[in-house]
Amino acid sequence: MCARRFLMVVFVLTLLVVAGGFAIYQWGGNVLLSQATPRGHFAAAQAGGGPDYTKSDNWISRPGLANDPSQWLPDAVQSATTGNAVIFYIHPTTYLATDRWNAPIHPDATTEFRTRLFTQSQASTLNSAGQIWAPRYRQAAYGAFLLKSGDAQQALDLAYGDVSAAFDRFLAEAGDRPIILAAHSQGALHLTRLLVERKAALKTRLVAAYVVGWPVSTVSDLPALGFPACAAPDQTGCILSWMSFGEPANSDLILGGWSKTKGANGGVRRREDVLCVNPLTGTAGGSAPPSANPGTLVPSQTFTSASLLPGTVGARCDHGLLVIDGEIPPLGPYVLPGNNYHVYDYALFWAAIRRDAERRLAAWHR
Repeated sequence: MCARRFLMVVFVLTLLVVAGGFAIYQWGGNVLLSQATPRGHFAAAQAGGGPDYTKSDNWISRPGLANDPSQWLPDAVQSATTGNAVIFYIHPTTYLATDRWNAPIHPDATTEFRTRLFTQSQASTLNSAGQIWAPRYRQAAYGAFLLKSGDAQQALDLAYGDVSAAFDRFLAEAGDRPIILAAHSQGALHLTRLLVERKAALKTRLVAAYVVGWPVSTVSDLPALGFPACAAPDQTGCILSWMSFGEPANSDLILGGWSKTKGANGGVRRREDVLCVNPLTGTAGGSAPPSANPGTLVPSQTFTSASLLPGTVGARCDHGLLVIDGEIPPLGPYVLPGNNYHVYDYALFWAAIRRDAERRLAAWHR
């Protein structure tokens, strides 16, 4: 990976995550809204036709695909796949343009690079547990997350329609193998809807669902998703969700608007009900010291590779947030307002997520 190109991508991650992370948050400032809002009204045709998921070029990752970014591994990590699960991963927002409300299925080179980068750094945590499927989809542009409007909702619905169609194909090819679900940010939003609508198909097969970087209410969302929060590290058929913050943590920018919306079951969302499952302990509301972290993903000085640094980052669930402590390694400069480490939700706990998935898969087989 070219160091300069990588740094360019990191530069835009702040804008990407701030603007593309949360669907119903109201950001102040007319300037931001005017710069972020896609031009014109929603038109599905601008994103092109719906993808045919029987064709491999409509997947970022799937078994047998050449140059699959989900198969990347940090330095000194074993590459062998030991598990027999099938994994469905949904990437976050990577489309920053404002020329349309939804990205085309085969976007420009810069968006493609960002998409592969996220898949490489996030989905790779699970490649020891089994085969990874990651669909391309006509993702909503980041401006769709700044507004509550008919155009924005149609953009999100279009994106979810692709994810749902990809999941149908995934199920058709998965056989009867155990299933792991994972996503981040916009992807996690779509994953919550997928769980609501497909919980019957997943009932006996779900190992775990990693709904990361998106708030989930234990009262107004979780019951409708059909699966409980993970209460034990070897529990199966459960949901993990966290949002990473440093101290002092301030989630007003995120949860202020979210707490004024209705949950998946129609109930009111409240800050005190936000789900936090600690990836270091595998338990809801858990706490762990830095010594319990088997490895944080840390890039090299040239940003051309990465390695795992164990024992430096601890975490505890505190009022729905995953608050990190210890000696935070130099992951990059883009911590968001309120000490929000959203960009690094997976990187901070890369080896812990890997261990968690392997442990739950073994428990599922037992």
